[in-house]
Amino acid sequence: MVNFFHIGKIHSPFTDLSGMPIQPTSDASAAGTIEILPEYIPGLKDLEGFSHIILLYYLHQAGPAKLEVTPFLDSQPHGIFATRAPTRPNAIGLSVVKLTRIEGNILYVENLDILDSTPLLDIKPYIPEFDFQPEVRVGWLEQARGKVKQTTSDKRFE
Repeated sequence: MVNFFHIGKIHSPFTDLSGMPIQPTSDASAAGTIEILPEYIPGLKDLEGFSHIILLYYLHQAGPAKLEVTPFLDSQPHGIFATRAPTRPNAIGLSVVKLTRIEGNILYVENLDILDSTPLLDIKPYIPEFDFQPEVRVGWLEQARGKVKQTTSDKRFE
């Protein structure tokens, strides 16, 4: 088995899981910074040319793993792999955020939906030609379209 380790920390204004945005596209998302550990600074070369980045991080405050959950945008239980709920077998989060600038080992970003001091596992550039899919199905979330901007988290996944 591979061991994962953090390459930095994500800093945001969110210090409590309750009331946080549930996705980076939420009206409650915020600006913040990402502090990269010194030994990973060479890996930032040429990243400033991208407007958006994908953050992969450890959901260090998520509750115990559950295979069925009732997500924020529904009142019915669903399998964990059909949701983006944090109580996963491997508590790994993913967010696409806007990169505004890089100063040394600090990345300035917008549209964060991440708890302060969350350990960062990896960064990947967002590339529309690779990542955007024009024809998609969204399963049970079809009935929840448009709700994500105003929905914030509560204590259900602690």
